[in-house]
Amino acid sequence: MACTLTQVAHLWPSTSQVSRFNTIFAEADKCHKCFTRIIASHAVRAALPGGLGGGVLDKPAIETAPTPGRESEFDLRKKKKMAPPYRVILHNDNFNRREYVVQVLMKVIPGMTLDNAVNIMQEAHHNGLSVVIVCSQEDAEEHCTQLRANGLLSSIEPASGGSC
Repeated sequence: MACTLTQVAHLWPSTSQVSRFNTIFAEADKCHKCFTRIIASHAVRAALPGGLGGGVLDKPAIETAPTPGRESEFDLRKKKKMAPPYRVILHNDNFNRREYVVQVLMKVIPGMTLDNAVNIMQEAHHNGLSVVIVCSQEDAEEHCTQLRANGLLSSIEPASGGSC
Protein backbone atom coordinates (compact mmCIF):
# COMPACT_ATOMS: atom_id res chain seq x y z
CA MET A 1 0.00 0.00 0.00
CA ALA A 2 1.56 3.32 -1.03
CA CYS A 3 0.96 6.53 0.91
CA THR A 4 0.71 9.96 -0.64
CA LEU A 5 2.54 13.04 0.54
CA THR A 6 -0.68 14.65 1.76
CA GLN A 7 -1.52 11.61 3.89
CA VAL A 8 1.72 11.79 5.88
CA ALA A 9 2.78 15.44 5.67
CA HIS A 10 0.91 16.23 8.90
CA LEU A 11 3.33 13.96 10.79
CA TRP A 12 6.22 16.36 10.28
CA PRO A 13 6.51 19.30 12.68
CA SER A 14 7.97 21.78 10.21
CA THR A 15 7.76 22.49 6.48
CA SER A 16 11.53 22.24 6.12
CA GLN A 17 11.26 18.56 6.92
CA VAL A 18 8.57 18.01 4.28
CA SER A 19 11.20 18.36 1.57
CA ARG A 20 13.29 15.83 3.45
CA PHE A 21 10.21 13.62 3.44
CA ASN A 22 10.30 13.45 -0.36
CA THR A 23 13.67 11.75 -0.14
CA ILE A 24 12.46 9.38 2.55
CA PHE A 25 9.28 8.65 0.63
CA ALA A 26 11.26 7.73 -2.48
CA GLU A 27 13.24 5.20 -0.43
CA ALA A 28 10.12 3.66 1.09
CA ASP A 29 7.77 3.66 -1.87
CA LYS A 30 7.94 -0.13 -2.15
CA CYS A 31 6.05 -1.14 0.99
CA HIS A 32 4.22 0.41 3.92
CA LYS A 33 6.22 -1.45 6.58
CA CYS A 34 9.50 -0.18 5.18
CA PHE A 35 8.02 3.30 5.04
CA THR A 36 7.06 3.34 8.73
CA ARG A 37 10.49 2.04 9.77
CA ILE A 38 12.30 4.68 7.69
CA ILE A 39 10.03 7.46 8.95
CA ALA A 40 10.73 6.47 12.58
CA SER A 41 14.51 6.30 12.07
CA HIS A 42 14.66 9.67 10.26
CA ALA A 43 12.51 11.35 12.90
CA VAL A 44 14.94 10.25 15.63
CA ARG A 45 17.90 11.52 13.57
CA ALA A 46 16.15 14.88 13.06
CA ALA A 47 15.89 15.39 16.82
CA LEU A 48 19.58 14.64 17.44
CA PRO A 49 22.18 17.42 17.62
CA GLY A 50 23.28 18.33 14.12
CA GLY A 51 19.93 17.27 12.70
CA LEU A 52 17.35 19.63 11.29
CA GLY A 53 15.70 19.96 14.68
CA GLY A 54 11.97 20.07 15.16
CA GLY A 55 9.74 17.83 17.19
CA VAL A 56 10.25 14.18 17.89
CA LEU A 57 7.77 11.79 16.39
CA ASP A 58 6.54 8.85 18.37
CA LYS A 59 7.34 5.51 16.84
CA PRO A 60 4.41 4.56 14.64
CA ALA A 61 2.32 1.76 16.06
CA ILE A 62 2.18 -1.14 13.66
CA GLU A 63 -0.83 -3.24 14.48
CA THR A 64 -0.68 -6.86 13.54
CA ALA A 65 -4.09 -8.46 13.44
CA PRO A 66 -4.17 -12.24 13.68
CA THR A 67 -4.53 -13.91 10.32
CA PRO A 68 -7.97 -15.50 10.02
CA GLY A 69 -7.82 -19.28 9.96
CA ARG A 70 -4.34 -19.45 11.50
CA GLU A 71 -3.72 -20.41 15.09
CA SER A 72 -0.72 -19.51 17.17
CA GLU A 73 1.89 -22.12 18.03
CA PHE A 74 0.74 -21.93 21.67
CA ASP A 75 -2.87 -22.71 20.70
CA LEU A 76 -1.78 -25.66 18.58
CA ARG A 77 0.34 -27.11 21.42
CA LYS A 78 -2.53 -26.66 23.86
CA LYS A 79 -4.90 -28.43 21.47
CA LYS A 80 -2.47 -31.34 21.07
CA LYS A 81 -2.14 -31.76 24.83
CA MET A 82 -5.91 -31.72 25.28
CA ALA A 83 -6.60 -34.08 22.36
CA PRO A 84 -7.30 -37.67 23.37
CA PRO A 85 -4.31 -39.97 22.75
CA TYR A 86 -4.29 -42.67 20.09
CA ARG A 87 -2.18 -45.81 19.71
CA VAL A 88 -0.44 -46.69 16.47
CA ILE A 89 -0.46 -50.48 16.24
CA LEU A 90 1.86 -52.57 14.09
CA HIS A 91 0.42 -55.92 12.95
CA ASN A 92 2.49 -58.98 12.12
CA ASP A 93 2.60 -60.05 8.50
CA ASN A 94 4.17 -62.98 6.67
CA PHE A 95 5.78 -61.09 3.80
CA ASN A 96 8.05 -58.36 5.28
CA ARG A 97 11.49 -59.26 6.58
CA ARG A 98 12.25 -58.33 10.17
CA GLU A 99 15.16 -56.09 9.19
CA TYR A 100 12.93 -54.15 6.82
CA VAL A 101 10.28 -53.61 9.53
CA VAL A 102 12.96 -52.20 11.86
CA GLN A 103 14.25 -49.86 9.12
CA VAL A 104 10.75 -48.55 8.34
CA LEU A 105 9.96 -47.95 12.03
CA MET A 106 13.15 -45.94 12.45
CA LYS A 107 12.44 -43.96 9.26
CA VAL A 108 8.76 -43.19 9.94
CA ILE A 109 8.56 -42.66 13.72
CA PRO A 110 10.45 -39.60 15.05
CA GLY A 111 12.97 -40.45 17.75
CA MET A 112 12.68 -44.20 17.22
CA THR A 113 15.87 -45.97 18.31
CA LEU A 114 17.20 -49.23 16.96
CA ASP A 115 16.53 -51.02 20.25
CA ASN A 116 12.93 -49.79 20.44
CA ALA A 117 12.30 -50.68 16.79
CA VAL A 118 13.66 -54.22 17.33
CA ASN A 119 11.52 -54.67 20.46
CA ILE A 120 8.37 -53.47 18.67
CA MET A 121 9.09 -55.74 15.69
CA GLN A 122 9.70 -58.75 17.98
CA GLU A 123 6.51 -58.12 19.97
CA ALA A 124 4.46 -57.85 16.76
CA HIS A 125 6.10 -61.03 15.44
CA HIS A 126 5.42 -63.07 18.59
CA ASN A 127 2.07 -61.60 19.74
CA GLY A 128 0.56 -60.60 16.39
CA LEU A 129 0.62 -56.89 17.14
CA SER A 130 2.55 -54.21 19.03
CA VAL A 131 1.98 -50.61 20.09
CA VAL A 132 4.41 -48.42 18.15
CA ILE A 133 3.64 -44.99 19.67
CA VAL A 134 0.91 -43.19 21.59
CA CYS A 135 0.21 -39.66 20.32
CA SER A 136 -2.50 -37.29 19.06
CA GLN A 137 -5.02 -38.58 16.55
CA GLU A 138 -3.62 -36.41 13.77
CA ASP A 139 -0.06 -37.69 14.34
CA ALA A 140 -1.29 -41.28 14.73
CA GLU A 141 -3.11 -41.12 11.40
CA GLU A 142 0.01 -39.73 9.71
CA HIS A 143 2.29 -42.43 11.19
CA CYS A 144 -0.18 -45.16 10.24
CA THR A 145 -0.39 -43.85 6.67
CA GLN A 146 3.41 -43.75 6.39
CA LEU A 147 3.78 -47.29 7.76
CA ARG A 148 1.20 -48.55 5.26
CA ALA A 149 2.90 -46.64 2.42
CA ASN A 150 6.04 -48.64 3.24
CA GLY A 151 4.16 -51.94 3.09
CA LEU A 152 3.56 -52.58 6.82
CA LEU A 153 0.20 -53.50 8.30
CA SER A 154 -0.84 -50.89 10.86
CA SER A 155 -3.89 -49.37 12.48
CA ILE A 156 -4.79 -46.80 15.13
CA GLU A 157 -7.13 -46.96 18.12
CA PRO A 158 -7.99 -44.61 20.99
CA ALA A 159 -5.74 -45.02 24.00
CA SER A 160 -6.83 -44.68 27.60
CA GLY A 161 -3.76 -42.56 28.45
CA GLY A 162 -0.25 -41.63 27.37
CA SER A 163 1.53 -38.94 25.45
CA CYS A 164 3.70 -38.51 22.38
